[in-house]
Amino acid sequence: MAKIRKQDALDYHSSGKPGKIEVVPTKPYSSQRDLSLAYSPGVAEPCLRIAEHKEDVYRYTSKGNLVAVISNGTAVLGLGDIGPEASKPVMEGKGLLFKIFADIDVFDIELDATDPELFIQTVKAMAPTFGGINLEDIKAPEAFEIEQRLKEELDIPIMHDDQHGTAIISSAALINALELAKKKIEKVKIVVSGAGASALSCAKLYRMLGAKVENIFMFDSKGLIHSGRTDLDANKKFFAKHKQSVPFEDAFRKADVFLGLSKGGIVSKEMIQRMAKDAIVFALANPEPEISYKDAMSVREDIIMATGRSDHPNQVNNVLGFPFIFRGALDVRAKCINEEMKLAAVKAIASLAKETIPEEVIEAYGEKNISFGRDQIIPKPLDPRLIYYVAPAVAKAAMDSGVAQHPIEDWESYEMELKNRLGLDNKLIRNITEKAQRSPKRVVFAEADNIKILKAAQTAWEEGVAEPILLGKEKRIQELIEEYAIEIPNVEIIDPKADTEKERREAFGNAFFDKRMRKGITHFEAIQIMRERNHFGSMMVELGDADAMISGITRNYRDVVRPAIQTVGLQKDMNRVAGMYILNTKRGPLFLADTTINLNPSAEDIAEITSNVAKTIRKFKVNPRIALLSYSNFGSSPGEDASKMSKAVELIHENDPNLIVDGEVQANFALNSQLMNEKFDFSVLANKKVNTLIFPNLSSGNIAYKLLQEMTEGDAIGPVLVGLRKSIHVLQMGSSVREIINMVKVAVVDAQNK
Repeated sequence: MAKIRKQDALDYHSSGKPGKIEVVPTKPYSSQRDLSLAYSPGVAEPCLRIAEHKEDVYRYTSKGNLVAVISNGTAVLGLGDIGPEASKPVMEGKGLLFKIFADIDVFDIELDATDPELFIQTVKAMAPTFGGINLEDIKAPEAFEIEQRLKEELDIPIMHDDQHGTAIISSAALINALELAKKKIEKVKIVVSGAGASALSCAKLYRMLGAKVENIFMFDSKGLIHSGRTDLDANKKFFAKHKQSVPFEDAFRKADVFLGLSKGGIVSKEMIQRMAKDAIVFALANPEPEISYKDAMSVREDIIMATGRSDHPNQVNNVLGFPFIFRGALDVRAKCINEEMKLAAVKAIASLAKETIPEEVIEAYGEKNISFGRDQIIPKPLDPRLIYYVAPAVAKAAMDSGVAQHPIEDWESYEMELKNRLGLDNKLIRNITEKAQRSPKRVVFAEADNIKILKAAQTAWEEGVAEPILLGKEKRIQELIEEYAIEIPNVEIIDPKADTEKERREAFGNAFFDKRMRKGITHFEAIQIMRERNHFGSMMVELGDADAMISGITRNYRDVVRPAIQTVGLQKDMNRVAGMYILNTKRGPLFLADTTINLNPSAEDIAEITSNVAKTIRKFKVNPRIALLSYSNFGSSPGEDASKMSKAVELIHENDPNLIVDGEVQANFALNSQLMNEKFDFSVLANKKVNTLIFPNLSSGNIAYKLLQEMTEGDAIGPVLVGLRKSIHVLQMGSSVREIINMVKVAVVDAQNK
């Protein structure tokens, strides 16, 4: 797990526009007519319709896709009762997860209301605004009363995710773990550490799956919950089936299942050893589990274990559930989220873990193979199938149980709608990051005397994606490290000009001379040029002293590209290098080429660039859909550039008939599939969401990507050099630390592929 520094977290939340979410208009607003339709007088019409038929609020407003994330800040994460204002960053974060995983819009609402009745009445008063309500971080036992009352008194989906999220995900894991252990749930002995909202909800859901209450041994801070205690509320009394207390450690004897939702380090190796054969251990306290994965596995090879952490198998993560449960509930306008819907989510998540894992998920986690078994009892959080496995199951359960007000009739169309809501739009960087973390590489940072580079190197090391090698004057780098409290243990710092590097400069120079002796360079010049960092770093990559290099934040673009081409050369069967930018936009990832290198490529050059770009995009597990751009649409305005792009398309189709590519076409048609289908339905791009744009010359490509970069708010990565034999990539001058880190991750994945 990457170390999160206090200042980094504060900077993340305060940089740019403060906070993590915003409201974005969904209708045109550029003209006076638009504004008159949006507000007065036009807005009166939908108001009158809704006044006549209240259900029309779902037709004319955002209510049907709007969830309130509501808290009073009395039980926040591991922070406790910190108040409503302090809970707001968490609620905004929950809103972000709703959006990126299920395309659900969120208003976060923090109430100054510790009295349950005040809280309930306040939420009821604002309920007409929302299609659903996610209660969050409310302390027990008040949380139980608040949720129960709101469910009884409102007719929209309501769920306290702290209670039910972990219960749903851990229940799915339990179903599969019991199957692997060949045990029946009604016969297993279950030890539960913790008796808060989440633990109680888990135990109740386990009971619904068939567990016997008398087989559940639940411990709170005062010991076993048993019938002799007089300090139990109604929720705890339900599990007080034992007549007297037993020590916590003794409860593990012959236990089949341990569920931990308490605090770290309270379970010993000896306790795990006392458990029954094929024991199931869910140590879910975060960030430190009740017993570490390493300690538990060191004493028992037969256990099936899950934690709340991402650095071990079987992460019990609520994001596997709540976005998709609400998605399904909203899409059928369910009156509530009932037990049938929660059980449907459990079974859908459990069944997905058994399905063949898509290659992109395996790639994202850097594994050779992932399949159902002891290390795969629940799906991975990045599995793109969750939305169309879980949401339809929840929606169908709502219909079958009679709480759906807008039943789905065409399930095939609904599944397609869910897939279209979220392509790889928000997942691309996450997938690249996951893959980089599985096999980190040695990355040369050629401009390490720049503080942005040092901060990026530190983050890359902390995230586990790269082992940094810093080039530059050691004294200056050390000064910056000390001044800015940079921490990269045992980092290698190399000054190519230092006397200590004379031997390596000569070796690199000799190798460089062998490559360039007939291209106008002398032996002496070859050695001398190794004092320059980009040549030195490129040669480190070429000769295996490093796996990748990034440079360019302070250098002219060509001063980085030229040494790379001269040193590592081009990939086999490639004649040129191209520059590709990746823009993460709200419509999804957009790949643009050539934006940085080839001044005025020929039709043959364009065809080769397109082919090479397509191969690169596929390595990111994205299927390229490519438009060759021009001022003309399929011969509408003949001219040199238009003819060149048209000819390039013919060449591409001859060489790779399966590649989805067409042109020449104007940019607005390329990016608007509906417009393309209306005017040019003969094109292979009709009804396709284009994700790759190829430009006719450097001028158009460079201008376009810089305009897009300034006008969109997504991440920019690049330029990615396409065609080099080894992983060397160029930064934009003035890149942000975030952009540098993303470039490092791309460089690492590129090095893995090569």
